[in-house]
Amino acid sequence: MAGSARGAGRPSPRRWAQAVALGWTVVGVFVVRGNAERWCPFGGVETAYAYLVEGNALCSVGVANFFVLGAVLLSVVLLRRAFCSHACPVGTLSEWVRAGARRLGLKERTVPRTVDAALSVAKYGVLVGVLVVTWRIGELWFRGACPAYALLGRHGADITAWAYVTSGAIVVGSLFVSLPFCRWLCPLAAVMNPLARFGWARVRRDTGSCVGCGRCARACPMGIPVDEVASVTHARCTLCLACVRTCPTRGQRALALGLGAAPRRRLSARALAGALAVVFVAGVVVAAAFPLPSFRWGRGTLPVAEASLRLDVGDLSCRGRANLFVYFLDRDDDLAVAGPLRLEAWPAPDAGEARIVYDPAVTDADAIRAALSEPVMDPVAGIFRMSPFRIAGYDPLGLGAPGR
Repeated sequence: MAGSARGAGRPSPRRWAQAVALGWTVVGVFVVRGNAERWCPFGGVETAYAYLVEGNALCSVGVANFFVLGAVLLSVVLLRRAFCSHACPVGTLSEWVRAGARRLGLKERTVPRTVDAALSVAKYGVLVGVLVVTWRIGELWFRGACPAYALLGRHGADITAWAYVTSGAIVVGSLFVSLPFCRWLCPLAAVMNPLARFGWARVRRDTGSCVGCGRCARACPMGIPVDEVASVTHARCTLCLACVRTCPTRGQRALALGLGAAPRRRLSARALAGALAVVFVAGVVVAAAFPLPSFRWGRGTLPVAEASLRLDVGDLSCRGRANLFVYFLDRDDDLAVAGPLRLEAWPAPDAGEARIVYDPAVTDADAIRAALSEPVMDPVAGIFRMSPFRIAGYDPLGLGAPGR
C-alpha cells in the first residue's frame, strides 16, 4: 500500500509514472522529432466538430488525437483524473516546481474555499471560448497561449509570446499554490470533470478509525476537504494519494484512508499507475492499427472496378496544404484528371501520405502525378502557380527522383 514503511524514502509509483511519461514525450518530440500535437488529447476536443461536419481534422492534428482522447476519457471512467497526476506534462512540471519551492522554504498559500470555488468555474469559460473561436476560424487558436505547446513545440515560429507568458505564469503561480492551472484554468480538465465525478476508483475515508487530524485535507493539492467526506467523489480528484500518504493511521490494520472501488477493496498505487499505463498503451496501439485519414475529399461516383494510388508527398503538412493538394488534383486545364476521384490524406509536418482512388478506364497514375506536380494557371490572378508538392519516386524530367 502507498505510504507503507517499506516504501519510505523511495520514489512512489506515481513519481515513476510522471518521469516515464515526461521522458517519453520529450524523447518523442526532441529526439525522434515527432509531432506532439498529433498525440495531444485536447487536440481531439478541438477538432471534433470539424471532423464530424467536414470529415477533415484541423491543421497539425489528426485522427490519433481521437484515440488518445478516448484513452483519457476511459481512464477517467475507471480512475477519475489520474491522468492529470500521473501523465500530464503541465501537471507534472507544475507539481515539481511546487515541490522545489517547498524545499526552498516557500510556504504554500491557502486559497479560501469560496475563492477556490469561484476560480474553478474559469476552466469552463476557457473551454467554451477556445472551442467557439477554433470552430469559427478553423485553426488551433489556443495553440498561441497553450503551455503544453510552449513546452513541446520545439520553439518554432508558430509559438507566440503568449505561450511563454502562460507558461511563466504557471511556474510563478506554482511556487506558492499547488497546481493553479490544473485546478482553475485547464480546458481539458473541464472536459474530464463530468465523467470524473462518477469514476470507478476513489479515495474512501474510514470514519471509524479516522482521528480527525485534518492532515488529509491539508495535503490535498486540489483543495478537496477529504476529512469531511466518507468517499471522495469530487470531480477534480486526481488520485495522487497525497491524502493517503499523510494519514497517521495508514500503518494500522484499519486504514483511515485507502483506495478502492468499494469499501472493502483496495487498489495499490502501483496497480493504479500500471492500469493507467495499460489504458494509454492500448490507445496508442489502436491508433497505429487503425490509421484513419485526417483529410478527405471526393468528386463523382467511382465504378466497381476502381484503382488506387498511394503517394508519399513532401510539403503535405496540414489541412491548408491538403486543400492546395486538391486544387492541383482538381485542376481544369490540359492536365486535368478525368473521371471521379476520392482522396484520403494523412498530412504530417514534413511529408504526408495520400491515397487517391480513381477510374482506371479514363485516367491513370501518371496523369495524377503530373497534375499534382505541374504548374497550374490561376485564371483570377492570371499567373501560373507552381506546385509545392514533391512526390517520392516521381521524376518526369530524369533529374533524379526527389526523396520524401
